[in-house]
Parts: sequence; structure tokens; C-alpha cells
Amino acid sequence: MRGASTISQQVAKNLFLWSGQGWFRKGLEACITVVIELTWSKQRILEVYLNIAEFGRGTYGVEAAAQRFFHKSASRMNRAEAALLAAVLPNPVLMRVDAPSSYVRQRQRWIEQQMRGLGGTPYVSRME
Repeated sequence: MRGASTISQQVAKNLFLWSGQGWFRKGLEACITVVIELTWSKQRILEVYLNIAEFGRGTYGVEAAAQRFFHKSASRMNRAEAALLAAVLPNPVLMRVDAPSSYVRQRQRWIEQQMRGLGGTPYVSRME
């Protein structure tokens, strides 16, 4: 019942299902995940995920997180800010953006290294 979830599974769970556990809900999550992966592009899955992910109590979506924590639009975040948001995603209630632990800072630095290695710029697309 516990374990790592793919981004597609998290989208299925957070967008289409109720909170809680159980084999029935887990089965529905698996079916919805298959449909999502067959019908949506990886870019669309990531876009939806970033727009519904929790970044702290009552803060859902990367735009809301950018506004709350950095007082700016997500499209104006720098690499360090984007990496800090990504660093808390495994558990944004315990790993806080507004009071990052040394572990979160370590994750942030690793994510920034990965971003530099990929050569991209931090860009967050908003759902149309």
C-alpha cells in the first residue's frame, strides 16, 4: 500500500480520486494512470502535476507557491527558487520552502546541478 509513486500516479490520485487508502482506490489509481499515460504527453502530465502539487499547507500549484514564498510569478523564478520548490515535493508539509532544513538545501543544490547539466532554464508553463 505504501511506496514511491510516479508523477502520473500522483496526478491520477490528486486530480481524480479522494484521499485515503485501500485496494479499491489503489486499483482505480492504476487504471486512471494508464489512461493518463496513453492520452497525455509527458509534458502535459508534468504541467498538470505542477499546477496541482501541494507546496505547503493550503498552497497548491507552482504559481501559488511562487507567489506565497517568493512574491513573484512562477515564470520569473530563478534557478535556485525553482530548485527549492522541487526539493520539497516528496513531502512539502515536512520539508518546508519557508524554513528549509539542511537536507532540503542539499536537495536544492543537487537539483540545481542537474538543471545546469541539462542546460535548460527554469520555465513553468501555466495550464491554458
